[in-house]
Amino acid sequence: MLKQNLSQKLLQKLSPQQIQLMKLLQIPTATLDQRIKEELEANPALDEGEDTDELPESSDMESAERLGGGENEAGEQDYEYEESAKEENFELDEYINEYIEDDVSTYKLSINNHSTDDEEKTIPIVVESSFHEYLERQIGLLKLKDERSEKIASQIIGSIDDDGYLRREPIEIVDDLMFSQNIVSSLEEIELLLKKIQQLDPPGIGARNLEESLLIQLDRKNDDDSVPYEDKASIRLALRIIEEHFEEFSKKHYQKLQRQLNISENQLKKAIEEILKLNPKPASGFATKNSRAAQYIVPDFTIVHRDGELELSLNSRNAPDLRVSDTYRDMLKSYDAKKKIRKTSKQEKEAVLFIKQKIDSARWFIEAIQQRQQTMYKTMNAILVYQYDYFLTGDQRKLKPMILKDIAEITGLDISTVSRVANSKYVQTEFGTKRLKDFFSESLQTENGEEVSTLEVKKILKDIINDENKRKPLSDEKLKTLLQERGYNIARRTVAKYREQLNISVARLRKEL
Repeated sequence: MLKQNLSQKLLQKLSPQQIQLMKLLQIPTATLDQRIKEELEANPALDEGEDTDELPESSDMESAERLGGGENEAGEQDYEYEESAKEENFELDEYINEYIEDDVSTYKLSINNHSTDDEEKTIPIVVESSFHEYLERQIGLLKLKDERSEKIASQIIGSIDDDGYLRREPIEIVDDLMFSQNIVSSLEEIELLLKKIQQLDPPGIGARNLEESLLIQLDRKNDDDSVPYEDKASIRLALRIIEEHFEEFSKKHYQKLQRQLNISENQLKKAIEEILKLNPKPASGFATKNSRAAQYIVPDFTIVHRDGELELSLNSRNAPDLRVSDTYRDMLKSYDAKKKIRKTSKQEKEAVLFIKQKIDSARWFIEAIQQRQQTMYKTMNAILVYQYDYFLTGDQRKLKPMILKDIAEITGLDISTVSRVANSKYVQTEFGTKRLKDFFSESLQTENGEEVSTLEVKKILKDIINDENKRKPLSDEKLKTLLQERGYNIARRTVAKYREQLNISVARLRKEL
Protein backbone atom coordinates (compact mmCIF):
# COMPACT_ATOMS: atom_id res chain seq x y z
CA MET A 1 0.00 0.00 0.00
CA LEU A 2 1.47 3.33 -1.08
CA LYS A 3 1.55 6.28 1.34
CA GLN A 4 2.59 9.87 1.06
CA ASN A 5 4.41 11.56 3.93
CA LEU A 6 5.49 15.15 4.42
CA SER A 7 8.75 15.55 6.35
CA GLN A 8 11.39 18.19 6.95
CA LYS A 9 15.10 17.52 6.77
CA LEU A 10 18.07 19.77 7.51
CA LEU A 11 20.87 18.90 5.11
CA GLN A 12 24.23 20.51 4.53
CA LYS A 13 25.48 20.13 0.98
CA LEU A 14 28.70 21.33 -0.58
CA SER A 15 28.51 23.29 -3.81
CA PRO A 16 30.70 22.20 -6.75
CA GLN A 17 32.84 25.29 -6.16
CA GLN A 18 33.45 24.35 -2.52
CA ILE A 19 34.41 20.81 -3.52
CA GLN A 20 36.78 22.22 -6.15
CA LEU A 21 38.42 24.50 -3.56
CA MET A 22 38.91 21.64 -1.07
CA LYS A 23 40.58 19.54 -3.75
CA LEU A 24 42.85 22.42 -4.75
CA LEU A 25 43.86 23.02 -1.12
CA GLN A 26 45.17 19.46 -0.90
CA ILE A 27 47.44 19.90 -3.93
CA PRO A 28 51.04 20.94 -3.14
CA THR A 29 52.72 23.64 -5.23
CA ALA A 30 54.82 21.00 -7.00
CA THR A 31 51.73 19.51 -8.69
CA LEU A 32 49.50 22.60 -8.91
CA ASP A 33 50.91 23.52 -12.31
CA GLN A 34 49.80 20.18 -13.73
CA ARG A 35 46.28 20.63 -12.30
CA ILE A 36 46.02 24.07 -13.94
CA LYS A 37 47.17 22.63 -17.27
CA GLU A 38 44.42 20.01 -17.05
CA GLU A 39 41.82 22.74 -16.47
CA LEU A 40 43.20 24.79 -19.37
CA GLU A 41 42.80 21.78 -21.65
CA ALA A 42 39.29 20.98 -20.39
CA ASN A 43 37.89 24.53 -20.51
CA PRO A 44 38.57 26.58 -23.69
CA ALA A 45 37.26 29.73 -21.97
CA LEU A 46 40.19 29.65 -19.53
CA ASP A 47 43.42 31.17 -20.77
CA GLU A 48 46.87 32.11 -19.55
CA GLY A 49 47.83 35.77 -19.45
CA GLU A 50 50.04 38.35 -17.81
CA ASP A 51 47.49 41.03 -16.95
CA THR A 52 48.32 43.24 -14.00
CA ASP A 53 44.83 44.58 -13.23
CA GLU A 54 43.20 43.76 -9.92
CA LEU A 55 40.52 41.13 -9.53
CA PRO A 56 36.88 42.37 -9.62
CA GLU A 57 34.87 42.40 -6.41
CA SER A 58 33.42 39.12 -5.14
CA SER A 59 29.92 40.41 -5.97
CA ASP A 60 30.76 39.91 -9.65
CA MET A 61 31.51 36.28 -8.97
CA GLU A 62 28.30 35.85 -7.00
CA SER A 63 26.36 37.38 -9.90
CA ALA A 64 27.86 34.79 -12.23
CA GLU A 65 26.90 32.01 -9.80
CA ARG A 66 23.29 33.25 -9.65
CA LEU A 67 23.06 33.05 -13.41
CA GLY A 68 24.69 29.64 -13.61
CA GLY A 69 21.47 27.67 -13.96
CA GLY A 70 19.74 29.54 -16.81
CA GLU A 71 20.29 27.02 -19.63
CA ASN A 72 17.52 25.44 -21.73
CA GLU A 73 17.42 21.68 -22.02
CA ALA A 74 17.95 20.21 -25.49
CA GLY A 75 14.87 18.88 -27.21
CA GLU A 76 12.24 21.12 -25.52
CA GLN A 77 9.20 22.08 -27.56
CA ASP A 78 9.01 25.41 -29.42
CA TYR A 79 6.11 26.70 -27.34
CA GLU A 80 8.08 26.07 -24.12
CA TYR A 81 10.98 27.98 -25.59
CA GLU A 82 8.77 30.94 -26.50
CA GLU A 83 7.19 31.03 -22.99
CA SER A 84 10.56 31.39 -21.24
CA ALA A 85 12.24 33.50 -23.93
CA LYS A 86 11.55 36.91 -22.35
CA GLU A 87 12.77 35.97 -18.88
CA GLU A 88 15.79 34.18 -20.30
CA ASN A 89 16.65 37.08 -22.60
CA PHE A 90 16.51 39.45 -19.64
CA GLU A 91 18.96 37.32 -17.64
CA LEU A 92 21.21 36.82 -20.64
CA ASP A 93 21.23 40.52 -21.53
CA GLU A 94 22.02 41.45 -17.93
CA TYR A 95 24.85 38.90 -17.86
CA ILE A 96 26.35 40.12 -21.16
CA ASN A 97 26.20 43.79 -20.14
CA GLU A 98 27.78 43.05 -16.77
CA TYR A 99 30.42 40.87 -18.41
CA ILE A 100 31.41 43.44 -21.05
CA GLU A 101 31.54 46.26 -18.51
CA ASP A 102 33.65 44.28 -16.03
CA ASP A 103 35.93 42.87 -18.74
CA VAL A 104 36.53 39.58 -16.94
CA SER A 105 39.67 38.96 -18.95
CA THR A 106 41.42 41.00 -16.28
CA TYR A 107 40.92 38.32 -13.63
CA LYS A 108 44.36 37.31 -12.54
CA LEU A 109 45.96 34.96 -10.12
CA SER A 110 49.39 36.19 -9.14
CA ILE A 111 49.98 37.52 -5.64
CA ASN A 112 52.42 40.41 -5.47
CA ASN A 113 54.37 39.10 -2.53
CA HIS A 114 57.73 38.85 -4.29
CA SER A 115 60.12 41.33 -5.79
CA THR A 116 60.14 41.97 -9.51
CA ASP A 117 63.91 41.51 -9.35
CA ASP A 118 63.54 37.90 -8.28
CA GLU A 119 64.98 35.41 -10.75
CA GLU A 120 62.69 32.96 -12.46
CA LYS A 121 63.58 29.62 -10.90
CA THR A 122 62.83 26.33 -12.60
CA ILE A 123 63.44 22.77 -11.46
CA PRO A 124 66.35 21.17 -13.35
CA ILE A 125 65.56 18.04 -15.32
CA VAL A 126 67.93 15.19 -14.53
CA VAL A 127 68.85 12.97 -17.46
CA GLU A 128 69.83 9.57 -16.11
CA SER A 129 69.53 5.91 -17.01
CA SER A 130 67.44 3.55 -14.91
CA PHE A 131 68.72 0.51 -13.08
CA HIS A 132 67.18 -1.92 -15.56
CA GLU A 133 68.60 -0.01 -18.54
CA TYR A 134 72.04 -0.22 -16.92
CA LEU A 135 71.70 -4.01 -16.58
CA GLU A 136 70.37 -4.42 -20.14
CA ARG A 137 73.50 -2.73 -21.51
CA GLN A 138 75.65 -5.32 -19.72
CA ILE A 139 74.00 -8.35 -21.32
CA GLY A 140 76.69 -8.33 -24.01
CA LEU A 141 79.33 -8.96 -21.32
CA LEU A 142 77.75 -12.31 -20.47
CA LYS A 143 78.87 -13.80 -23.84
CA LEU A 144 75.65 -15.74 -24.33
CA LYS A 145 75.50 -18.35 -27.08
CA ASP A 146 72.47 -17.10 -29.05
CA GLU A 147 69.64 -14.55 -29.29
CA ARG A 148 67.28 -16.89 -27.42
CA SER A 149 69.53 -16.84 -24.34
CA GLU A 150 69.69 -13.05 -24.54
CA LYS A 151 65.88 -12.86 -24.50
CA ILE A 152 65.73 -15.13 -21.45
CA ALA A 153 68.39 -13.03 -19.69
CA SER A 154 66.45 -9.88 -20.53
CA GLN A 155 63.29 -11.46 -19.04
CA ILE A 156 65.16 -12.27 -15.81
CA ILE A 157 66.54 -8.73 -15.60
CA GLY A 158 63.05 -7.33 -16.13
CA SER A 159 61.85 -9.43 -13.16
CA ILE A 160 64.41 -7.87 -10.79
CA ASP A 161 62.76 -5.29 -8.52
CA ASP A 162 63.89 -1.71 -7.82
CA ASP A 163 65.94 -2.84 -4.80
CA GLY A 164 67.98 -5.21 -6.98
CA TYR A 165 66.37 -8.47 -5.81
CA LEU A 166 64.76 -11.24 -7.86
CA ARG A 167 61.66 -11.98 -5.82
CA ARG A 168 59.89 -13.80 -8.65
CA GLU A 169 60.23 -17.60 -8.56
CA PRO A 170 62.18 -19.21 -11.47
CA ILE A 171 59.18 -21.41 -12.34
CA GLU A 172 57.09 -18.23 -12.79
CA ILE A 173 59.76 -16.81 -15.12
CA VAL A 174 59.54 -20.05 -17.17
CA ASP A 175 55.79 -19.46 -17.49
CA ASP A 176 56.32 -15.78 -18.39
CA LEU A 177 58.66 -16.73 -21.21
CA MET A 178 56.19 -19.30 -22.53
CA PHE A 179 53.17 -16.97 -22.58
CA SER A 180 54.80 -13.63 -23.50
CA GLN A 181 57.58 -14.68 -25.90
CA ASN A 182 56.69 -18.29 -26.81
CA ILE A 183 60.09 -19.48 -25.52
CA VAL A 184 60.31 -22.92 -23.90
CA SER A 185 62.89 -22.94 -21.10
CA SER A 186 63.69 -24.95 -17.97
CA LEU A 187 64.45 -24.25 -14.32
CA GLU A 188 68.06 -25.33 -14.85
CA GLU A 189 68.49 -22.88 -17.71
CA ILE A 190 67.00 -20.02 -15.66
CA GLU A 191 69.27 -20.82 -12.69
CA LEU A 192 72.34 -20.96 -14.92
CA LEU A 193 71.60 -17.59 -16.55
CA LEU A 194 70.75 -16.07 -13.16
CA LYS A 195 74.20 -17.04 -11.85
CA LYS A 196 75.72 -15.15 -14.79
CA ILE A 197 73.52 -12.11 -14.23
CA GLN A 198 74.61 -12.06 -10.59
CA GLN A 199 78.15 -11.38 -11.84
CA LEU A 200 77.06 -8.04 -13.32
CA ASP A 201 77.38 -4.65 -11.64
CA PRO A 202 76.35 -3.47 -9.12
CA PRO A 203 77.50 -6.38 -6.90
CA GLY A 204 74.68 -8.26 -5.20
CA ILE A 205 71.99 -7.81 -7.86
CA GLY A 206 69.72 -10.72 -8.80
CA ALA A 207 69.80 -12.28 -5.30
CA ARG A 208 66.66 -13.93 -3.93
CA ASN A 209 67.13 -12.54 -0.40
CA LEU A 210 69.44 -10.38 1.73
CA GLU A 211 71.62 -13.31 2.78
CA GLU A 212 72.35 -14.31 -0.83
CA SER A 213 73.03 -10.68 -1.81
CA LEU A 214 75.59 -10.24 0.98
CA LEU A 215 77.27 -13.53 0.02
CA ILE A 216 77.54 -12.42 -3.64
CA GLN A 217 79.13 -9.11 -2.59
CA LEU A 218 81.58 -10.78 -0.17
CA ASP A 219 82.55 -13.38 -2.82
CA ARG A 220 83.25 -10.53 -5.26
CA LYS A 221 85.47 -8.77 -2.69
CA ASN A 222 87.27 -12.00 -1.80
CA ASP A 223 88.15 -12.58 -5.49
CA ASP A 224 89.25 -8.97 -6.00
CA ASP A 225 93.04 -8.80 -6.26
CA SER A 226 93.03 -5.09 -5.41
CA VAL A 227 91.79 -5.81 -1.86
CA PRO A 228 94.74 -5.83 0.61
CA TYR A 229 95.82 -9.29 1.79
CA GLU A 230 95.34 -8.42 5.50
CA ASP A 231 91.65 -7.73 4.82
CA LYS A 232 91.02 -11.09 3.12
CA ALA A 233 90.95 -12.97 6.47
CA SER A 234 88.16 -10.67 7.74
CA ILE A 235 86.24 -11.08 4.44
CA ARG A 236 86.46 -14.90 4.66
CA LEU A 237 85.28 -14.78 8.27
CA ALA A 238 82.41 -12.51 7.21
CA LEU A 239 81.49 -15.05 4.52
CA ARG A 240 81.37 -17.80 7.14
CA ILE A 241 79.21 -15.68 9.48
CA ILE A 242 76.65 -14.93 6.75
CA GLU A 243 76.64 -18.47 5.34
CA GLU A 244 76.51 -20.41 8.63
CA HIS A 245 75.32 -17.99 11.35
CA PHE A 246 73.13 -15.42 9.60
CA GLU A 247 70.36 -15.55 12.23
CA GLU A 248 72.77 -14.90 15.12
CA PHE A 249 74.34 -12.03 13.19
CA SER A 250 70.98 -10.42 12.31
CA LYS A 251 69.94 -10.55 15.99
CA LYS A 252 73.35 -9.21 17.14
CA HIS A 253 74.12 -12.18 19.39
CA TYR A 254 77.81 -11.32 19.32
CA GLN A 255 78.92 -13.35 22.35
CA LYS A 256 77.22 -16.43 20.90
CA LEU A 257 79.05 -15.88 17.60
CA GLN A 258 82.40 -15.63 19.41
CA ARG A 259 81.81 -18.95 21.16
CA GLN A 260 80.57 -20.80 18.07
CA LEU A 261 83.36 -19.53 15.79
CA ASN A 262 86.02 -19.55 18.52
CA ILE A 263 87.29 -16.08 17.62
CA SER A 264 88.31 -12.99 19.54
CA GLU A 265 86.18 -9.87 19.87
CA ASN A 266 88.61 -7.95 17.64
CA GLN A 267 88.31 -10.56 14.86
CA LEU A 268 84.52 -10.46 15.06
CA LYS A 269 84.55 -6.66 15.00
CA LYS A 270 86.64 -6.56 11.79
CA ALA A 271 84.41 -9.16 10.10
CA ILE A 272 81.26 -7.22 11.01
CA GLU A 273 82.84 -4.01 9.71
CA GLU A 274 83.30 -5.75 6.34
CA ILE A 275 79.63 -6.79 6.33
CA LEU A 276 78.47 -3.29 7.22
CA LYS A 277 80.33 -1.91 4.18
CA LEU A 278 78.02 -3.94 1.90
CA ASN A 279 74.88 -2.58 0.28
CA PRO A 280 71.63 -4.25 1.48
CA LYS A 281 69.84 -2.71 -1.54
CA PRO A 282 72.22 -3.09 -4.51
CA ALA A 283 70.05 -0.94 -6.82
CA SER A 284 69.73 1.97 -4.38
CA GLY A 285 72.20 4.10 -6.34
CA PHE A 286 69.91 4.19 -9.38
CA ALA A 287 66.81 6.29 -9.96
CA THR A 288 63.48 4.46 -10.15
CA LYS A 289 60.12 5.66 -11.48
CA ASN A 290 58.92 6.43 -7.96
CA SER A 291 62.13 8.04 -6.71
CA ARG A 292 62.46 10.39 -9.69
CA ALA A 293 59.22 12.16 -8.80
CA ALA A 294 60.34 12.58 -5.19
CA GLN A 295 63.86 13.89 -5.84
CA TYR A 296 62.90 17.53 -5.44
CA ILE A 297 60.71 19.23 -2.87
CA VAL A 298 59.18 22.47 -4.04
CA PRO A 299 58.43 24.57 -0.93
CA ASP A 300 54.96 26.09 -0.77
CA PHE A 301 56.13 28.88 1.57
CA THR A 302 59.37 30.70 2.32
CA ILE A 303 60.31 32.32 5.65
CA VAL A 304 63.33 34.62 5.72
CA HIS A 305 64.91 36.48 8.65
CA ARG A 306 65.35 40.11 7.60
CA ASP A 307 66.41 42.95 9.92
CA GLY A 308 65.31 41.08 13.03
CA GLU A 309 61.87 40.28 11.59
CA LEU A 310 60.49 37.17 9.93
CA GLU A 311 58.96 37.56 6.48
CA LEU A 312 56.58 35.02 5.01
CA SER A 313 56.02 34.66 1.28
CA LEU A 314 53.84 32.25 -0.67
CA ASN A 315 55.32 30.39 -3.61
CA SER A 316 52.98 31.25 -6.48
CA ARG A 317 55.52 30.74 -9.28
CA ASN A 318 54.04 27.36 -10.23
CA ALA A 319 50.62 28.94 -10.78
CA PRO A 320 50.54 30.99 -14.00
CA ASP A 321 48.39 34.11 -14.43
CA LEU A 322 44.90 33.05 -15.49
CA ARG A 323 42.10 34.93 -17.22
CA VAL A 324 38.98 34.33 -19.26
CA SER A 325 39.76 33.89 -22.96
CA ASP A 326 39.57 37.01 -25.15
CA THR A 327 37.99 34.87 -27.87
CA TYR A 328 35.04 34.02 -25.65
CA ARG A 329 34.69 37.67 -24.64
CA ASP A 330 34.58 38.66 -28.32
CA MET A 331 31.91 36.02 -28.94
CA LEU A 332 29.67 37.61 -26.32
CA LYS A 333 30.31 41.09 -27.73
CA SER A 334 29.48 39.83 -31.22
CA TYR A 335 26.22 38.31 -29.96
CA ASP A 336 25.37 41.57 -28.14
CA ALA A 337 25.92 43.53 -31.36
CA LYS A 338 23.78 41.14 -33.43
CA LYS A 339 20.76 41.20 -31.12
CA LYS A 340 20.65 45.00 -31.40
CA ILE A 341 20.31 44.73 -35.17
CA ARG A 342 18.06 41.72 -35.60
CA LYS A 343 16.26 39.00 -33.66
CA THR A 344 18.64 36.21 -32.74
CA SER A 345 17.81 32.58 -33.46
CA LYS A 346 17.32 29.79 -30.96
CA GLN A 347 20.62 28.18 -32.04
CA GLU A 348 22.53 31.42 -31.42
CA LYS A 349 21.04 31.74 -27.93
CA GLU A 350 21.91 28.13 -27.10
CA ALA A 351 25.46 28.78 -28.30
CA VAL A 352 25.83 31.89 -26.14
CA LEU A 353 24.44 29.99 -23.15
CA PHE A 354 27.16 27.37 -23.69
CA ILE A 355 29.73 30.18 -23.80
CA LYS A 356 28.33 31.59 -20.56
CA GLN A 357 28.63 28.19 -18.89
CA LYS A 358 32.30 27.91 -19.86
CA ILE A 359 33.01 31.49 -18.72
CA ASP A 360 31.35 30.80 -15.36
CA SER A 361 33.44 27.66 -14.98
CA ALA A 362 36.62 29.60 -15.76
CA ARG A 363 35.68 32.34 -13.28
CA TRP A 364 34.98 29.80 -10.56
CA PHE A 365 38.33 28.08 -11.14
CA ILE A 366 40.25 31.38 -11.05
CA GLU A 367 38.41 32.37 -7.87
CA ALA A 368 39.16 28.94 -6.31
CA ILE A 369 42.88 29.26 -7.13
CA GLN A 370 43.02 32.73 -5.63
CA GLN A 371 41.10 31.62 -2.55
CA ARG A 372 43.48 28.67 -2.23
CA GLN A 373 46.47 31.02 -2.16
CA GLN A 374 44.80 33.30 0.40
CA THR A 375 43.77 30.39 2.66
CA MET A 376 47.26 28.88 2.52
CA TYR A 377 48.92 32.21 3.34
CA LYS A 378 46.50 32.85 6.21
CA THR A 379 47.12 29.40 7.70
CA MET A 380 50.91 29.54 7.37
CA ASN A 381 51.00 33.03 8.85
CA ALA A 382 49.10 31.75 11.91
CA ILE A 383 51.61 28.89 12.28
CA LEU A 384 54.48 31.39 11.97
CA VAL A 385 53.05 33.59 14.73
CA TYR A 386 52.30 30.59 16.96
CA GLN A 387 55.81 29.09 16.55
CA TYR A 388 57.65 32.42 16.20
CA ASP A 389 60.46 31.51 18.62
CA TYR A 390 61.26 28.36 16.64
CA PHE A 391 61.35 30.08 13.25
CA LEU A 392 63.54 32.79 14.77
CA THR A 393 66.14 30.43 16.25
CA GLY A 394 65.65 27.00 14.63
CA ASP A 395 65.81 25.40 18.10
CA GLN A 396 63.39 22.48 18.03
CA ARG A 397 63.03 22.62 21.80
CA LYS A 398 61.21 25.95 21.39
CA LEU A 399 58.35 24.38 19.45
CA LYS A 400 55.11 24.82 21.36
CA PRO A 401 52.41 22.15 21.60
CA MET A 402 50.11 22.89 18.66
CA ILE A 403 47.11 21.06 17.27
CA LEU A 404 44.88 21.76 14.27
CA LYS A 405 42.23 23.28 16.52
CA ASP A 406 44.66 25.99 17.71
CA ILE A 407 45.28 27.25 14.15
CA ALA A 408 41.60 26.88 13.23
CA GLU A 409 40.63 29.18 16.12
CA ILE A 410 43.21 31.81 15.15
CA THR A 411 42.31 31.85 11.45
CA GLY A 412 38.58 31.26 11.79
CA LEU A 413 38.88 28.37 9.34
CA ASP A 414 37.46 24.89 9.79
CA ILE A 415 39.77 22.22 11.25
CA SER A 416 39.42 20.15 8.07
CA THR A 417 40.56 23.13 6.00
CA VAL A 418 43.65 23.61 8.18
CA SER A 419 44.35 19.89 7.85
CA ARG A 420 44.18 20.10 4.05
CA VAL A 421 46.62 23.02 4.02
CA ALA A 422 49.06 21.27 6.37
CA ASN A 423 49.00 18.03 4.43
CA SER A 424 51.81 17.57 1.86
CA LYS A 425 52.96 21.20 2.16
CA TYR A 426 56.50 22.41 2.89
CA VAL A 427 58.04 25.64 4.15
CA GLN A 428 61.58 26.72 3.35
CA THR A 429 63.40 28.23 6.33
CA GLU A 430 66.99 29.19 7.09
CA PHE A 431 67.26 25.86 8.92
CA GLY A 432 66.10 23.70 6.03
CA THR A 433 62.87 22.78 4.28
CA LYS A 434 60.31 21.53 6.78
CA ARG A 435 56.99 19.73 6.42
CA LEU A 436 54.07 21.68 7.88
CA LYS A 437 52.62 18.55 9.42
CA ASP A 438 55.72 18.22 11.62
CA PHE A 439 54.92 21.46 13.47
CA PHE A 440 51.76 19.95 14.93
CA SER A 441 52.20 17.97 18.15
CA GLU A 442 50.43 17.02 21.33
CA SER A 443 51.50 18.35 24.73
CA LEU A 444 53.24 16.54 27.58
CA GLN A 445 53.27 17.78 31.15
CA THR A 446 56.45 18.26 33.17
CA GLU A 447 56.82 17.81 36.92
CA ASN A 448 56.33 21.59 37.33
CA GLY A 449 52.96 21.38 35.56
CA GLU A 450 54.33 23.10 32.43
CA GLU A 451 53.12 21.82 29.07
CA VAL A 452 55.80 21.07 26.47
CA SER A 453 55.62 19.78 22.91
CA THR A 454 56.12 16.08 22.32
CA LEU A 455 58.55 17.15 19.57
CA GLU A 456 60.80 18.57 22.28
CA VAL A 457 60.69 15.26 24.20
CA LYS A 458 61.49 13.30 21.02
CA LYS A 459 64.46 15.58 20.32
CA ILE A 460 65.87 15.00 23.83
CA LEU A 461 65.19 11.25 23.55
CA LYS A 462 67.08 11.14 20.26
CA ASP A 463 70.02 13.07 21.78
CA ILE A 464 70.21 10.66 24.73
CA ILE A 465 70.27 7.63 22.41
CA ASN A 466 72.91 9.24 20.17
CA ASP A 467 75.16 9.84 23.20
CA GLU A 468 74.68 6.39 24.78
CA ASN A 469 77.44 3.77 25.07
CA LYS A 470 76.81 1.59 22.02
CA ARG A 471 78.43 -1.39 23.73
CA LYS A 472 75.70 -1.15 26.39
CA PRO A 473 72.65 0.56 24.81
CA LEU A 474 69.97 1.98 27.09
CA SER A 475 66.74 0.05 27.51
CA ASP A 476 63.35 1.77 27.28
CA GLU A 477 63.07 1.56 31.09
CA LYS A 478 66.42 3.34 31.52
CA LEU A 479 65.45 5.95 28.92
CA LYS A 480 62.23 6.59 30.87
CA THR A 481 64.22 7.10 34.05
CA LEU A 482 66.61 9.58 32.39
CA LEU A 483 63.72 11.59 30.95
CA GLN A 484 61.97 11.66 34.30
CA GLU A 485 65.18 12.93 35.90
CA ARG A 486 65.02 15.84 33.45
CA GLY A 487 61.51 16.65 34.62
CA TYR A 488 59.42 14.96 31.91
CA ASN A 489 56.53 12.91 33.26
CA ILE A 490 56.56 9.98 30.85
CA ALA A 491 55.75 6.26 30.87
CA ARG A 492 57.91 3.46 29.48
CA ARG A 493 55.36 2.54 26.78
CA THR A 494 55.34 6.20 25.69
CA VAL A 495 59.14 6.09 25.37
CA ALA A 496 58.81 2.97 23.21
CA LYS A 497 56.19 4.71 21.03
CA TYR A 498 58.35 7.81 20.52
CA ARG A 499 61.41 5.65 19.78
CA GLU A 500 59.49 3.75 17.09
CA GLN A 501 58.24 7.04 15.59
CA LEU A 502 61.89 8.15 15.37
CA ASN A 503 62.75 4.84 13.58
CA ILE A 504 65.18 3.87 16.34
CA SER A 505 65.66 0.16 17.07
CA VAL A 506 65.38 -1.53 20.45
CA ALA A 507 68.47 -1.59 22.68
CA ARG A 508 69.60 -5.08 21.57
CA LEU A 509 69.72 -4.08 17.91
CA ARG A 510 71.61 -0.85 18.67
CA LYS A 511 74.47 -2.77 20.24
CA GLU A 512 77.93 -2.40 18.68
CA LEU A 513 81.31 -4.00 19.41
